[in-house]
Amino acid sequence: MAIDVKKIEEHIRGILEALGENPDREGLVDTPKRVAKMYEEVFEGQNYSNDEIAEMFGTTFEEDFYVSEDSREMVMMKDIDIFSHCEHHLALMYNMRVSVAYIPKERIIGLSKIARISDMVGRRLQLQERIGSDIAEIMQKVTKSEDVAVIIEGEHGCMTVRGIKKTNAKTVTTTLRGKFKTDETLYNKLILQLFR
Repeated sequence: MAIDVKKIEEHIRGILEALGENPDREGLVDTPKRVAKMYEEVFEGQNYSNDEIAEMFGTTFEEDFYVSEDSREMVMMKDIDIFSHCEHHLALMYNMRVSVAYIPKERIIGLSKIARISDMVGRRLQLQERIGSDIAEIMQKVTKSEDVAVIIEGEHGCMTVRGIKKTNAKTVTTTLRGKFKTDETLYNKLILQLFR
């Protein structure tokens, strides 16, 4: 599904009018076009399904090490900066840090691909919980590993600048799949790595 830039321009013009502004004044005349271009960029992830993102960033490498079925070896990338937008208020979710861990099977994913997956998933209207779930699903598809964990910490504009206005409030979500959900020792190892 392509983002309809022209329709966004029309609606932003209408919002400006509804706010009592003159969309034809010098400072606002190009605002609908600029906002539409910005939305096309920040909501790019709307254009792709999880399967399509997995295909886009699915480069993996076969490694010459053997990982046994009961292995607890894990790969972790932490503090991946992303942003997103809350589907309830279209408010920015910011200062978001994503940590992704997985236990390799026969293949490993290129490290930059983990960051690219996280970034693209963030570029949707959604809830923070869904970001973690979608990243985990894509990681499972790409790595063929059931053992994936995604931890996200972020601040939400709908909490910090409107409504309750709690500027220091942070939301932390965890998505645990496979052994990360069932193996307490592995989970503890994950938590230890996160807060190192």
